[in-house]
Amino acid sequence: MELISAIQENRARLSALRRDIHAHPELAFKENRTADLVASVLSLAGIEVHQGLAETGVVGVLRAGTSPRSIGLRADMDALPLHEQNGFPHRSRHDGRMHACGHDGHTAMLLGAAEYLAKSGQFDGTAYFIFQPAEETIGGARVMIEEGLLERFPMQQVFGMHNWPGLPAGQFAVHSGPVMACADQFDIVVRGHGAHAAMPHQGRDPVVAGAALVQALQSVVSRSIDPLESVVLSITRFNAGEAYNVIPDEVRIGGTLRAFKNDLRDQAEAAMERICHGVGVAHGQQISLDYRRGYPPTVNTAAEAALCREVAAGIVGDDNVRTDRHPSMGAEDFAYFLNERPGCYVWIGNGLGEGGCMLHNPHYDFNDDILALGASYWVRLAEHLLAKQP
Repeated sequence: MELISAIQENRARLSALRRDIHAHPELAFKENRTADLVASVLSLAGIEVHQGLAETGVVGVLRAGTSPRSIGLRADMDALPLHEQNGFPHRSRHDGRMHACGHDGHTAMLLGAAEYLAKSGQFDGTAYFIFQPAEETIGGARVMIEEGLLERFPMQQVFGMHNWPGLPAGQFAVHSGPVMACADQFDIVVRGHGAHAAMPHQGRDPVVAGAALVQALQSVVSRSIDPLESVVLSITRFNAGEAYNVIPDEVRIGGTLRAFKNDLRDQAEAAMERICHGVGVAHGQQISLDYRRGYPPTVNTAAEAALCREVAAGIVGDDNVRTDRHPSMGAEDFAYFLNERPGCYVWIGNGLGEGGCMLHNPHYDFNDDILALGASYWVRLAEHLLAKQP
């Protein structure tokens, strides 16, 4: 493994930095302490700092040479509304908030890379270090873009990285094409006519209609989508009534849809509308669908994925760069960046996950042993993409 020696020698400081962020988790758009810490580290390294995009976002700007080439490297900073159940000294000091997705590690790795690049200057062009708020559910990437990130910092390519429990430490996974799915939500209201439960003929039972609808919606994936494509439609909420002897007036159903392609979202939404209408007519009910598009699919561009594979292989060897891992049906708001610029989002192995401890788990912790590896990857990627010309 070809780690950068100066970063490897700095691993204890990177670990301390990561653990400090872990102990002080902050939720979406409230990452004030984290943002100030990031800005301070960048500033001390001599990097130009900009704060305030998407409230708590931070962008570091580092220029070397005269080339007009520019890239963006992104790390997320926010935590989750989760009560940590770990007992180590750096556990969360704030009940109900926890870094259970490794954004503390992502931030530390990019800071380590930024410091090294600022000191070495072994590149020709501009590197933008993007420290993004609100990745979890709210979409801080979208807000940063809407507030002018790409106009103020005109990067030509953009890159992201996420730790991946279950992938051995010392490995990367790189996908050409889809890597994460969209995250759409829907709510359905089935409106019938309430009645006494002992006299159902006097009403129109929305519970029966709702149960039929749940079953019918399963045909969206099995009968309306090409079987060679990947779509998940999950019903996660079914709320109806409060009494044992009363048929309610309405039923509320909710869930999520995941897909790797936008046209599959279109097909699924149209099929759901059709099924809701049909079940409503069949049961004499009014059924309304509120379908809301969330994060789009995260899709790597082929050329940038090939570059990332090459850089990662130069550090860990070809055998430790996995191209056979299936994409995840989880979602990631880095997708908004990839909708605007070519780029690639890679996974870095976080280890096998002790006790099955995966992301968004109250026992999760980022693996400090990979901090130097992640920082070295960022440096080598920047040096490769912004290589000095003869």
